Amino acid sequence: MAAESTVRAIVAIAIPSAAFTLLTNSYRIVNQYFIQDVSVSAQAAIGSSVFVLIVLYASSEMIAAGAGPLIARATGAGDTESRRALFGEALLGSLILTASLMSVGIVGAPMIAHTLGLEGATAVECVRYLRTLFWTLAPLVLTPLIDQAFLSMGNARLPLLLHAVSLGLNIILTPLLIHGAGLGIVGAALASNIAHGIAATIGIVQLKRAMGLRWQDVRLRGQLRRIVRIGMPMALGTAVFAAVYWGMLKTTISPLGPHVNAALGIGFSALEGFTWPVFHGVALGVASLVGRHLGAGRPDLAKRTIASALPLSTLLGVSATAVFFFAGSGLSGMFTDDLAVHREATRYALILAASQLVLAWEALTEGVLAGAGDTRTVFWCSMPFNLLRIPLAWLFAFPLGLGATGVWWAINLTTYAKTGFKAWAVWRGKWTDIAL
Repeated sequence: MAAESTVRAIVAIAIPSAAFTLLTNSYRIVNQYFIQDVSVSAQAAIGSSVFVLIVLYASSEMIAAGAGPLIARATGAGDTESRRALFGEALLGSLILTASLMSVGIVGAPMIAHTLGLEGATAVECVRYLRTLFWTLAPLVLTPLIDQAFLSMGNARLPLLLHAVSLGLNIILTPLLIHGAGLGIVGAALASNIAHGIAATIGIVQLKRAMGLRWQDVRLRGQLRRIVRIGMPMALGTAVFAAVYWGMLKTTISPLGPHVNAALGIGFSALEGFTWPVFHGVALGVASLVGRHLGAGRPDLAKRTIASALPLSTLLGVSATAVFFFAGSGLSGMFTDDLAVHREATRYALILAASQLVLAWEALTEGVLAGAGDTRTVFWCSMPFNLLRIPLAWLFAFPLGLGATGVWWAINLTTYAKTGFKAWAVWRGKWTDIAL
């Protein structure tokens, strides 16, 4: 009965968490779909810019991932005053971070496009897209913190509703601004951030009510360093992940041609944009339970959470494998009319099908470690293998003559290695004794 109760608790958070994670990433799917009628260059620019967006997410994760475990433990301990103070300081930290990122990104957009290996029309479109995103950046930085705050308190429904509102607005605004207003790729960026901005505003208002947040709570109290210390390993791990794709774009993917850039965008944003959120939803549910159980002084229940979540993660991984293998061609065809792009995106789906089950297990192990606040272990089990992707992709693509196929297999092989080390770290059990 206890196991069934744990599964229900995980599912109660995992289903809305997966849904809102899918909705969070849906703006990339919407952009990929509506930009296909502009040009292959615009589609390649958006596909390559995905990894800049991940770097931006990593930056916001530095605060959101640090605040999450602390808010969860305060919730488990019934300390509402500390919870309110933690969120207020994290909110101020996110606003300071936003201003810093804006100043760097607006000026550095051309350099970013160059480091992605983009040239000609694709580079021009990339710069236009990125500058617009940076000018309107605040919602993208605040959204992860808002999500983590709700999840850490065991509330996944409200973030789901907020992201549903954001997606609905995005679907309306994106074609209107891209085609109706004639803004092209600039319209895609504006639509995303306007939609996120409205949802983020509602979320902050709801958190103010739920926590009793006051304006005087939004100030520095000496906890921001602690928040960043916990969140930094997760942020660095995500940033390294994005930087690795950035490196692969520069050294391998962009030299293979714009059709490979566009295929990567479709495969990563559109196809994995559906499956990864489901895995991540389970991870978020597990992280929330693990954090609250440890905060309540019950490491036994935290460990029981893993056994309860493993069958669910396995089922989801097997399902994703089947979708990639049998439906990859049909799904990728929805996002392009270009034969070369479609052919490469289909190959991406077939090859990445071989790692979907392992990816589901990786997400589960990350959820356990992150929920416990053991973010350093997540970083050190990920970073070396992510970095290995750059030389491995180049080796497979050019010296061994496998082309883009070699890039996709380099991703698979390193995923297997990362998951093995994270699973070992969870099995060792040292995460139950992490002091925050």
